[in-house]
Amino acid sequence: MALQHRYNGKTKFIIVTGGVISGLGKGVAAASIGALLSARMKVVPVKCDGYLNTDPGTMNPTEHGEVFVLDDGGECDMDFGHYERFLNVTAKKDWSLTMGRIFKMILEKERRGDYLGHTVQFIPHVTDLIKEQFYRIANQEKADVLLIEIGGTVGDLENQFYIEAARQLSHEVGDHNAIFVHLTYVPIPSGVNEQKSKPTQMSVRDLNKLGIYPEIVIGRCEEYIKPHLKAKIGLFCNLPADHIISGIDVKHVYECPLVYDAEGIPEILSKTLGIYAPPKLDQWSKLVDALKRNSVNPRKTLTVAICGKYLALEDSYASVVEAITHASAHLDLHANIRWVDTEKIENGTVSVETALKGIDAVIVPGGFGSRGIEGKIQVIRYVRENKIPFLGICYGMQLSVVEFARHVCGMQGAGTVEMESETNHVEVPVIAFLPGQEHIKDLGATMRLGGHDVVIKENSLAAQVYGSTAIRERFRHRYEVNPQYVEQIEKGDPTGANQQKLVFSGKAANEDIMQIMELTDHPYFMACQFHPELKSSLIHPAPLFLGLLKAADEKN
Repeated sequence: MALQHRYNGKTKFIIVTGGVISGLGKGVAAASIGALLSARMKVVPVKCDGYLNTDPGTMNPTEHGEVFVLDDGGECDMDFGHYERFLNVTAKKDWSLTMGRIFKMILEKERRGDYLGHTVQFIPHVTDLIKEQFYRIANQEKADVLLIEIGGTVGDLENQFYIEAARQLSHEVGDHNAIFVHLTYVPIPSGVNEQKSKPTQMSVRDLNKLGIYPEIVIGRCEEYIKPHLKAKIGLFCNLPADHIISGIDVKHVYECPLVYDAEGIPEILSKTLGIYAPPKLDQWSKLVDALKRNSVNPRKTLTVAICGKYLALEDSYASVVEAITHASAHLDLHANIRWVDTEKIENGTVSVETALKGIDAVIVPGGFGSRGIEGKIQVIRYVRENKIPFLGICYGMQLSVVEFARHVCGMQGAGTVEMESETNHVEVPVIAFLPGQEHIKDLGATMRLGGHDVVIKENSLAAQVYGSTAIRERFRHRYEVNPQYVEQIEKGDPTGANQQKLVFSGKAANEDIMQIMELTDHPYFMACQFHPELKSSLIHPAPLFLGLLKAADEKN
């Protein structure tokens, strides 16, 4: 069966693979290479994952890291966060490939009779379909460069079809139109005190056995790879020594494009692909300098608490951490992060006063389920009463409404229907299902997802923070503030003893869904139904995070 999409004769392909061990940072490496080109060329990133899930939307964050939500509603691997932040692109969900999605497409085509009675096989049918996705995206996006990251490591069984498809693609588009970049590890074993190249040599050899010969090898390392070791790796990998790049460990991932630039990757791309696109990194470099300077000799240090339950893997809140970093760079300060496990507060292992001692700002990020919920509510009450700058995100906003309803409005039994079970009935459901969500059983891609417009009240704190009354942010939720209780909650304390007011200052543009809330008589208490961290970048930090750290800076 002939491919529906073929090479357009213009797009260049850069394929990033990894070896030796997982977790070396292929996503950051790929995004950094793209950042060197993106100022002058249209770079489109594609991620290939080997798991059989259709997307990571239903995967546990402590196992896979955070789910990155795109503007078009796609739920993707967290590497798409690096792509958007480094390349200044708005990614699309069909740029994310999983073997689950590929196999689903194959079976659907077979049921439709698209294969005309042929026996459907891994090769050519699976590999052809993967190649077709590459060509289709390149053609539809009119990409100058298609940047393909193949997840996992060379030798992983689940990624072999991607690697074979990439090999075939390289053969089809010809020399000077596709190159492979291989990320490896150059360790310094304890007690040896010298860098070792053997893992890199063996990893490249494994790649060679699959018919792939990388043009660039990036060695992740604690210190710059010595010239003689670069020459040795080059000798055994059939590469010039200057094609061996030091992927030096850095304090901040935003240093990586600067490191790759200094190591000569733009010149290599010019030689191998005929790409002449000198990087434009002046503003990037200034902000990285601010991060580095404040890591060593800060103008001011703030301690920010992230209070949640997915703390076994900090990648669960990767974009929240990055958004804090972006804001701190622009405010010329250093932010230390303290991870607060709200389950421990809930079960009494630690008091909220102890957990938040010395904290300058608090974030309650998104999450799901009833576990740790009362601990989060205790945190929210503490920061409200003690005037600590606060940002609630998604579930954090919903629980802020619950807390205010209970302890200011006197609405005993106020809660969220997400807390309900056979033994626990929520008497006053101030947080309820979105319309149409009550009877949905499937969990995958069934929430209110992606970018939506938000209308902000004039003269509100939200309008001041954003500098606008019309914004667009990204959502991932199936519950909302119950409209039946909005008026009662905004009235506040019925006795008048507590003068603090809750204002719903942002609503959905086309629906009566509360999107932003803020409190009066507080230095900075903001909460939002959306995920502002997903649109934050080093160049353009998220306004709500910028406002949070600015308030904490001014308060201290």
